[in-house]
Amino acid sequence: MGEVITIGLLSEEDKEATRNVLVASYEQFKNSYTNIEDYYTYIGEIKESLDNPNLDRVLVAKSGDEVLGTLQLFLSSEMAYGRPEIEIHAPIVRLLGVHPSARGKGIARKLLAESIDYAKQLGATSLYLHTTDKMSDAIRLYEGLGFQRDQEKEFLKYDFLVKCYRFDIESI
Repeated sequence: MGEVITIGLLSEEDKEATRNVLVASYEQFKNSYTNIEDYYTYIGEIKESLDNPNLDRVLVAKSGDEVLGTLQLFLSSEMAYGRPEIEIHAPIVRLLGVHPSARGKGIARKLLAESIDYAKQLGATSLYLHTTDKMSDAIRLYEGLGFQRDQEKEFLKYDFLVKCYRFDIESI
């Protein structure tokens, strides 16, 4: 029988392990930054993200006591990015990360499914997320799950186009 992976809410006792999973999952993108200082700024933001007062919730995927993956949910673009001008007034997924040693087990898919269920519980008609071309494996996952590009909600960060993907809940 395979490993049992559970999805739950972040607890204070899992915060540091979750932070470590986030950093480990984003280290692979270090060489994609033309300005290395931007990378270190981003990693700093990732480390601080679990203390963001604008978070609605943090989902954590675990096997036993081991944190394998995580994602963050916000209720608007203002809360997620400090960008009310993007005009997203629906749940937004940020910082989906799976530890490199735990990839290929369907963890990201389970975290996203739980996010979609949560958005439904809130009565939302859509769930959003943002990504960049450097995260091509993630984009394939999102598109495979039914997320569609929403170019009207995109923006620039550092020297990257931050692409928006939207999952329409009423289409289920």
